[in-house]
Amino acid sequence: MSDTTTEMKLTILGSGTSTGVPQLRCDCPVCRSSDPRDSRLRCSALLQTEGRDLLIDCGPDFRQQMLRYHRDGNLDALLLTHQHYDHVGGIDDLRPYCYYHREPRDFPVYCTREVARALRRSMPYSFAAKKYPGVPTYDIHDIIPYRPFLAAGIEVLPVPAIHSVDYNLQVIGFRVGELAYLTDVKTIAPEAVDALRGVKVLVINALRITEHRSHMSLAQALDVIERINPERACLTHISHSLGLHNDVSPTLPEGVFLAYDGLEITL
Repeated sequence: MSDTTTEMKLTILGSGTSTGVPQLRCDCPVCRSSDPRDSRLRCSALLQTEGRDLLIDCGPDFRQQMLRYHRDGNLDALLLTHQHYDHVGGIDDLRPYCYYHREPRDFPVYCTREVARALRRSMPYSFAAKKYPGVPTYDIHDIIPYRPFLAAGIEVLPVPAIHSVDYNLQVIGFRVGELAYLTDVKTIAPEAVDALRGVKVLVINALRITEHRSHMSLAQALDVIERINPERACLTHISHSLGLHNDVSPTLPEGVFLAYDGLEITL
């Protein structure tokens, strides 16, 4: 990846896991917390650089996130990490962005072929030969791990990891210059770690304290952070089982901090 001196801002649109926080039917201290940092929409982020706005994942809370953090802004492209509903369930709500200067367009989406197949299965009306008037339409771009691509003119390096060994499910992280964003990672290969070294900011998932079959625990995330060695690391995709923001934050190593909805990270 080439170095860049352009200012970059990442806004955490959602820092929660698939259930969000508070979780329905839960009465734990985190779900009852009055601290807004403990209230987490589903995981997503907005990367802004060089006058472009790139959305990373588009979950079921997308509309609420846009109204809260980017109401009047534009979106130039969508980068998808994988096909699970909490990361793609809001894609139908992209229809207002399927216009550019009021002219209709197919909204650019960058994902692996497997994710593209899942989108076509779940939204056949957007890919039909004869489309119902007004449905959102997409311009799908296949991405290949470790092969850089341009999204709205921004160079992006897709870095693969494993979400679930049991189901052979791959997830894609994205590196843009000195920033990298990974979520829903359970294991990551040495060559992927090598591809992420040199970033100044790493955003990575840490679901909870205890072991989980398809997401890294806090200790596992901290181990990966130590191997990549960024200047700063932000933990996201957090469940209520990680604990209260005010309790967990003081226990983290220097330079590591918890994400919360609306957090802005600048480079």
